[in-house]
Amino acid sequence: MESVLIKTVVFSFLALGIFSCQQNHVPKPKGYNRIDLPTPSYQFLENDLPYRFEHSTYSIVEPDSFNMEEKNWVNLHYRDWDARVHLTYKPVEGSRENLKAYLNDALSLTSKHQIKAYGIDEGVIQNPQGYTGLVAELSGEVPTQFQFYVTDSTQHFLRGALYFKTAVKNDSLSPIIEYIKVDMMHLINSLEFTDEG
Repeated sequence: MESVLIKTVVFSFLALGIFSCQQNHVPKPKGYNRIDLPTPSYQFLENDLPYRFEHSTYSIVEPDSFNMEEKNWVNLHYRDWDARVHLTYKPVEGSRENLKAYLNDALSLTSKHQIKAYGIDEGVIQNPQGYTGLVAELSGEVPTQFQFYVTDSTQHFLRGALYFKTAVKNDSLSPIIEYIKVDMMHLINSLEFTDEG
């Protein structure tokens, strides 16, 4: 009789354990990291280059390490987000052939991303100094989300492209991308070409 009682108690505890562990699991909503973005503030570029503009105080101006021969190429490095705006400068020197080659190169570099881009929105711009250019916003899992060029059509040509050095998906970076786009538009609007460099 005692063994039947022990078996009944053990069976009861096992049954209670099995049925009490069953829970209705509710999937958690998709979450994103919180990104605190600073209030935008700007300062003028201090380097001796054939251009000047206001750039974010949260970016550091660095010489471009990709092509050391090009002394007028710089990067704006946003260290907190490991993002860089690559700025490449070419002198037009009054040559229509040079201008045409630079324009074709800029458009070609943007169109190379069509394979991965969901879309490319392009718009013609004119800054307060009268320089013309083009901005391209790329959507999708592309390595660069924003590109532009600005030229005075006779002497100067400046191209910029935003890159992140991270494997994080672009939808997670979206607030940072939008923040830096505003900075880049401020750069374009404050851009002045000079005779230095």
